[in-house]
Amino acid sequence: MGEARGGCCPPMYLFRSEPMQLVQLIVPIESAHLTASYLGDVGLLQFKDLNVEKSPFQRTYAAQIKKCGEMARKLRFFKEQMLKAGFCSKKSTAQVDINLDDLEVKLGELEAELVEINANGEKLQRAYNELVEYKLVLEKAGEFFHTALSSATEQQREYESSRTHEESLDTPLLLDQEMSTDSSKQVKLGFITGLVPQEKSMAFERIIFRATRGNVFIRQVVVEDPVTDPVTGEKIEKNVFVVFYSGERAKNKILKICEAFGANRYPFGEDLGKQAQMITEVSGRLSELKATIDIGLLQRNNLLQTIGDHFEQWDTLARKEKSIYHTLNMLSLDVTKKCLVGEGWSPVFATKQIQDALQRAAFDSNSQVGAIFQVLQTKELPPTYFRTNKFTSPFQEIVDAYGVAKYQEANPTVYTIVTFPFLFAVMFGDWGHGLCLLFATLFLIARERRYSSQKLGDIMEMMFSGRYCILMMALFSIYTGLIYNEFFSVPFKLFGPSAYACRDLSCIDATTVGLIKVLPTYPLGVDPAWHGSRSELPFLNSLKMKMSILLGVAQMNLGIILSYCNAKFFRNRLNVWFQFVPQMIFLNSLFGYLSILILAKWCTGSQADLYHIMIYMFLSPTDDLGENQLFAGQKTVQLVLLLLALVAVPWMLLPKPFLLKKQHQDRLRGHSYTLLQDTEDDTFQLGSNHDSHGHEEFEFGEVFVHQLIHTIEFVLGSVSNTASYLRLWALSDMPSHLPHHGDPPG
Repeated sequence: MGEARGGCCPPMYLFRSEPMQLVQLIVPIESAHLTASYLGDVGLLQFKDLNVEKSPFQRTYAAQIKKCGEMARKLRFFKEQMLKAGFCSKKSTAQVDINLDDLEVKLGELEAELVEINANGEKLQRAYNELVEYKLVLEKAGEFFHTALSSATEQQREYESSRTHEESLDTPLLLDQEMSTDSSKQVKLGFITGLVPQEKSMAFERIIFRATRGNVFIRQVVVEDPVTDPVTGEKIEKNVFVVFYSGERAKNKILKICEAFGANRYPFGEDLGKQAQMITEVSGRLSELKATIDIGLLQRNNLLQTIGDHFEQWDTLARKEKSIYHTLNMLSLDVTKKCLVGEGWSPVFATKQIQDALQRAAFDSNSQVGAIFQVLQTKELPPTYFRTNKFTSPFQEIVDAYGVAKYQEANPTVYTIVTFPFLFAVMFGDWGHGLCLLFATLFLIARERRYSSQKLGDIMEMMFSGRYCILMMALFSIYTGLIYNEFFSVPFKLFGPSAYACRDLSCIDATTVGLIKVLPTYPLGVDPAWHGSRSELPFLNSLKMKMSILLGVAQMNLGIILSYCNAKFFRNRLNVWFQFVPQMIFLNSLFGYLSILILAKWCTGSQADLYHIMIYMFLSPTDDLGENQLFAGQKTVQLVLLLLALVAVPWMLLPKPFLLKKQHQDRLRGHSYTLLQDTEDDTFQLGSNHDSHGHEEFEFGEVFVHQLIHTIEFVLGSVSNTASYLRLWALSDMPSHLPHHGDPPG
């Protein structure tokens, strides 16, 4: 798919794809890079891979592609870092004045610097978070120790005072002995302090209690605000804990449990006098670390800003270089002549542009020998290339989404430009909504130059690229909305008064009963009197379903006519007589006839049941039509059409495979010297193989199965597409309650 730009190209031919030619290029190695670059800018040459037998690692420019891949990895790393920091790359149209080697060095230096800044920042941030937790431990555990010490001192004083005043002869001697025990024989308790996640605090306390058999004393204090964990970097609600234990075994168990629960431990001195000094020192270190972290963030942001200013240019250069070397790897290397030989397909009109690009590449690379350009003769089927512009490109993409036409086949895009938006409007059908769609599209078109140079989101990019398709949809929606007489589902008397009025003064509810036709038929669209009436839904549904059948049958006929155009263009008589003719007969004998009946009923105002006619045309073709007869001789006509439809199916299926086989046998015997273009057909190509002597073998079974599938697809497709409308029509085709319903308004 290409887009014709500038005035150097001939007028576009949308109906047929561009004539293509197979060309050969012989390019000196010293100008190969610039040649691939300039040809890529032209965008009108598709190279063939001449090194299919080689793996990607065995090709000439594998090292350069690996280098480009490494640069792409670094650019992805930069993009991730910019997104995390909230920076956006700036889109610039300026040319990049840097070669690939310099860019590789530049990206390596920037990556090393950014990685170092990130590593230092992570270390500083972790140290800062650890100091924050340490400060919390000093504050919370210090409060606990201070409270415990005050309480113990108070209890000691009370005990000594009570002992002095209450000592008597009745005091047991053992108690005195216990109280006078030497302090050196008392048990020394150790303790561990730290923080544990709040959600694990209960399980943490329970496990320690069970592991030590209750020989510990645990105290926990809730931290009011969430704390940033030094390990994970996430904000977590935590508790400060103090665990008192006795013995080394208990200590080892507690340390293992702390590691298992992710509890961070911090040292805590018993000397209360040094605790205040430690808090002061930690606060000072926190301030220093905070300032250092801020400086590091500022340096990192400046570096990312520098990268963001040139990111789009570097990324474009890396992608372009990788594409260039991928293209060069598709060319074969002639070591003796030190040149690259390539083959590719190009439109015929692009010959001069390609030759100009080759000359510029040779001149700019100071090559003493220019590239050689020559056209090759081949029987290969060329690729399909349609030139498009900003108006036709969205329609071409819609068609290509379903299938790309063969080389020189009729292009359905020419008709899709009208049929696609019109069929959308048949369903959308509201001129109020159509105006909203039109204003939104005109806004996009008015800012076309601005938006085309900006980086848009996925949804906005899709809408902007299809702005002219949406414009056509909006215009057709306004038209069909006027036909349906709906403005946000409200009818308006835009083209005159309603053709219906009240019969007499007793007609109070003018939308239900008592209406008569007093004026000429409403000039355009549906009469406003239909809206709000009891028969609105049956009438409008029946109208839209019948209209859908007419449009659907017309579109299917258009597709068959295009197949005739292809057959005439390729001079394929078999497709004319055994594909186009029976398909036209089958489709129009049944559904073309139905379309004629719909038009006849509209013109005559008949009350015939068309749904009944079509069903009994198959079930009882010889029965009398009775009140469903629309014209004289209808029964005979239906019998003839039914017979033609039945004959058309074997007509499509049987003769073509046998005639293709006969043509193949005649060609091998030398009885027919028909040009290859005369008998070019998908079915023939599908069933043709080559034997060991180079002769073509005809696989009749494969050709017959292919033709059988093609016939079944056409018959079932035609029947199912029309039957879906008929089913909806049967549900909506009810008698009207308005007078003169045989002469519908508009």
